[in-house]
Amino acid sequence: MKRADVLSWDEYFMSMAHLSAKRSKDPSTQVGACIVNSQKRVVGLGYNGFPKGCDDNEFPWGRDGEFLDTKYPYVVHAELNAILNSIQDLNGCTIYVSLFPCNECAKAIIQSGIKCVVYESDKYAGTEANIASKKMFRDAGVELVQLTYEITVDVNVKKSVQNL
Repeated sequence: MKRADVLSWDEYFMSMAHLSAKRSKDPSTQVGACIVNSQKRVVGLGYNGFPKGCDDNEFPWGRDGEFLDTKYPYVVHAELNAILNSIQDLNGCTIYVSLFPCNECAKAIIQSGIKCVVYESDKYAGTEANIASKKMFRDAGVELVQLTYEITVDVNVKKSVQNL
């Protein structure tokens, strides 16, 4: 008899978004994104972090202070990283993201052709950026689906070195 307690597709892809978020070095917010095509194939993954070549020991991780002394002008969001890391045309794809997209990521999602956003947390609901995102998604015909359960991914890594 087959196992009955398998992950649903939504649980599986959102778990991949959460696993990607574990790559983020941001001390306050770790976000992950997973883009899936209509054949349920992963075509892009991303997490929030600095652009390639920007040393994360040299750039600021802070949230407060002068703009150029914070992370905000430098961090690439998970959704944009997933789009930039994608391996195919994204028309008609679905993006799974652990945190509802900001207005800048909403623009990139819409422009890439993604037609569905599945998200978990909407902790910034009601903010101007959140309202702008939802307005653009609605006008562009992008479906929004909030998961009604929370997914956590616990990864235990045991490192060992073998000399051959």
